[in-house]
This record gives sequence, C-alpha cells and structure tokens, in this order.
Amino acid sequence: MAELTDIRTTELREPVDVATYLFTRLKQMGIDSVHGLPGDFNLVALDYLEGCGLQWVGNCNELNAGYAADGYARVKGISAIITTFGVGELSLLNATAGSFAEFVPVVHIVGTPSTISQKNGMLLHHTLGNGNFNVFAEMAGHLAVEVAKLIDPRDIASQIDHALRECYLRSRPVYLTLPTDMVKRKVEGQRLKTKLDLSPYPNDPEKEEYVVEVVLKYLEAAKNPVILVDSCAIRHGVLPETRELIVKSGLPAFVAPMGKGAVDETLPNFGGIYAGDASNPGVQERVESADLLLTIGSVKSDFNTAGFSYRTSQLKTIDFHSTYTRVRYSEYPGIGMKGVLRKIIDRLPKLNIEPGPTLHQRPIPEDENPNDPTITHRWFWPRLGQWLRDGDIVLTETGTSNYGIFETRFPKNVINISQILWGSIGYATGACQGVALAAKELDGNRRTILFTGDGSFQLTCQEVSTMIRHNLNPIIFIICNNGYTIERFIHGMKAAYNDIQNWNYKDLVPSFGAHEGNYKTYQVKTKADIHALFHDGNFSKAPYLQLVEMYMPWDDSPAGCKSLGLCKSPFHMAMD
Repeated sequence: MAELTDIRTTELREPVDVATYLFTRLKQMGIDSVHGLPGDFNLVALDYLEGCGLQWVGNCNELNAGYAADGYARVKGISAIITTFGVGELSLLNATAGSFAEFVPVVHIVGTPSTISQKNGMLLHHTLGNGNFNVFAEMAGHLAVEVAKLIDPRDIASQIDHALRECYLRSRPVYLTLPTDMVKRKVEGQRLKTKLDLSPYPNDPEKEEYVVEVVLKYLEAAKNPVILVDSCAIRHGVLPETRELIVKSGLPAFVAPMGKGAVDETLPNFGGIYAGDASNPGVQERVESADLLLTIGSVKSDFNTAGFSYRTSQLKTIDFHSTYTRVRYSEYPGIGMKGVLRKIIDRLPKLNIEPGPTLHQRPIPEDENPNDPTITHRWFWPRLGQWLRDGDIVLTETGTSNYGIFETRFPKNVINISQILWGSIGYATGACQGVALAAKELDGNRRTILFTGDGSFQLTCQEVSTMIRHNLNPIIFIICNNGYTIERFIHGMKAAYNDIQNWNYKDLVPSFGAHEGNYKTYQVKTKADIHALFHDGNFSKAPYLQLVEMYMPWDDSPAGCKSLGLCKSPFHMAMD
C-alpha cells in the first residue's frame, strides 16, 4: 500500500493511476462506502479504496450486494459496487435490473482480465470458454444507461466522468469495465481538481416558457384540481419543488403506492394513497372527480395502479417527468419537470378552487375483536404510525408489508423504501444493510426499520452478518406467517409450493457473529406484546441491532393486498 497515493492528505499530482482517478470521483460524488465482493480480477483495484477515503463493505454475495447498493443510493443519491468478471457480475444482474427499472443510480465496476488476454481470446476461468470477452458487457448494456470499457488511458478519465454524470442525472445504473492492466496506468489528475457538473440538463428556454404558460392557463381555469406524486419525483430530485407547490397552492395532494413518503403526511392537504380501485373510497372519489390532475413523476405499473384501475382522463391530466412534460395529449420532449415546476411555483396565480369531496384523515380503526389477542394486519399497520418518529427510514418487502404500510400514517421526514415495480422477493433485507449504512454516514440518529416476511427473509438473510460486521443497528421485523402469503393471495392459497421451512430466526443473530450485549431479539405473538414493545424505551432508541419475530395468521393480509388488483392484471386474467 505504501506506493499508493493517499489523496486525502497529499495534493493531487499529474498523472494519477486509473483506480485513484475513478475512486476519487466516487468520493467527490458523496459515496463513502463501496459494496461488492473481491475476486481475482478486481483485487489490485480494491487496494486503492482506503487511500481514496472509501470504506469497503464486503457483502456475502453479489445479489445481496446489489440490493444493498440500491438501498444506499436511495438514501445518499448514488452508490457504487465492485464485482469480478463473469461469475460475480452475473450474480448481480437481478439487483441491477431492479435499480434500472426503478430509476436508482448505481455505478457497477467490473474487474476484468487484461486487455492483452481479451485481445488474444485466451481460455481463462470465469469465461464461457469461447474467447468471447464481450458477452457480459452486452448483457449489462440492457440494464445500464452507459457502458464504459476502460481500455485506453487517453480516454479513460473522460469516459469515467461521462458515465458518472449520466448515472447521476439519468438516475439509472452504469457499467464500467476495469481490466487488470489498466488499474495502474496513468491518466490526467488535474481534472480531479474540478468536480463534476451534476446540474440537471437545462430545458430550452423558449419551449419551457411556453409549457409553463400552458400549465398556468389550465391551473387558473381549474375549479377542482389535485396533485398526485409518485416515485420518480423522489428519484429525480424534485421533492423540494413538489413540497413547495403543495404548500403554496394548498391543493389536495396524494401519493401513488411507489411514492409513499414523498409528501409530508402531516400537511393538512395531504389526502393519502391513490391506487385506483384499491384506494380508500374518499380518496378515490376526490382524485377521480378532479377537473385537473397534476401528476409528478408518475409510474403507471400494474401494482402501482391496482391492476391498471385508474379512472382518470388524460384530457384532464398534466404529467411532469424528468425528460418531458405532457399537457393533456400534447407531449413536450426534452422539457424536464424541475425547471417547469420552479417557474410554476414562482408564478402561481390565485386559484379559484371550489370545494370538492371532503378529505378525512382516517382515524386508527377500532379493534375489530378486542378479546382476540391475535396480531392482524388490519390492527397492526395503523398503530405502527404512532410509534414511528421524525426521520425514520422504513423498508417494506415485496409482500404483505408493502401493502400494509399504506395504512400507516407517517410523521415528518419519514422515508419509505420498497420495490413495487421490480418486486424481487428478498430485496428489502439486502437493501436494509445499504440503507442503514447510508443513514449512519449521514446522521447516526436516524432509525432504519425493516419489515419483511419469513419467506422473503430466507432469500437474503446473510446480509444480517454484514450489518453486524459494520456495527449497524437496524430494527428488523420478520412477519412469521408460514410462507409466501402474497403468493397465496395470487394463486394457491393452500398449495405446498407457497409453504416454507420455519426457522428459529432470532437464533440467527448470534450465529452470524453478534456478541452478547450488542444485539437483542424478541418474539411478539399478541397485541399486548406489540404494545409492550412499542412502549419499551430501549427498543425504540435502537442502540444496537434488534430482530423481532412478529407472528401473524398464515391467511391474513392487509386490505390493500386483497384489493390491489393482484388477480386483475392482464397477466393473471390470462391464466384463468
């Protein structure tokens, strides 16, 4: 390590090694930790991380590392992961696909064989044995907005800068190959003294002005407009503008399921979650009766729209997106929402809003059976909101918890992380590690809280050991209900393929290496147990990793899950 330049204490010199350049750029973009696994084609590059001020996470497998990098990026704005060629990168692809589908910026760096080995088509391990060294990059190219093969030192610095900027601005993964013989090659270091320009792509001023005038015209004419916020408002960095528009306009504001947490739920004009037929009746009536619907970052996928059950007209809709604005049926390519929203806020006229259907903040429902101690979804999720606190980060797995959280009222500044579009079971546990690490780097006082099912947890439970290794203190709730409940409600309610082998989940924590006094586990089987847990001050402080086995009936699910259109989508109708 002595020969490596420590850029934290030494003035940058010209030239610098390729690895130094790449990792310095990552650090400049706010990345403090890098996920991944070591492999023989990336080991030399990994030697440079510490000298560039980066922590190596070291995950249990590449799939988990990809989920963790995805979670880290959702909190810090961007992340990086390093794998080895072939076997390592292919194990990551499922996670990368989720990041691509859900607009999460992840920098994937692959250590590859030397350029000479590739040129000569050598029969190397981790290859397909056919001399083709491009096949994996071609596969990755479908899941990345930029593929940069770092093979010519004359171009490498500019390639890196371009790829990282594309990753951040387009909020999707990029793929970089780093051959073993390029790691120590020299590139221009002077460039590192100028940080990357990460300002959004500017709109054409004349076109933007026209769009703003059109939107303002429709706003002034509207009598009953509403705002619907979705996940791409989060991914593309327009939450400040979104909040300002909601507060200044006073318009009723709703979120789609993927946008949960994007709007301050303590605002008086926040109306709840709109998910078509799966919405609460008052919410559905208010949104669908609007004479103007402003959508911000909308993603109209099947689960996000309750089986495509939106009953809104495009003739009454204005859609704001990162790369275009659509006003009714007129689309304006290249006019991104950030600049448009800013001008609309600044020039917002007095709106002539007529009273629409009354919005009611739903009270916590009465206990349907106070004499029954059983924990049910209908009982639990509304009461969770009373225990959550300002600044919490809540992860919900693809499953019952994804839909149960719809009934939870968030305090201010609560972040909800889920994967409703890609929906890879096991995502949330891996992502929890990245989220908890990012939260620790930003603010050690934020709690990371995971809700996952027992079936989902079994897919990626190894990352609990990584959480222990890095002294992360999430609170992990495992919903123990004997299998894949979400799948049961789709098909095969009592089918054996939806069953799992039950584990002693709380015993895994010490098995993964946690020392006594540095963790705590719980079993909660009754409503009284939940009340006691939520009133336990030490539990709520989250001073160390805590794991809760929470038992629910095998055939119980949230109301949203039962009515969200799981069997209404074209795919499931086709199976009938």
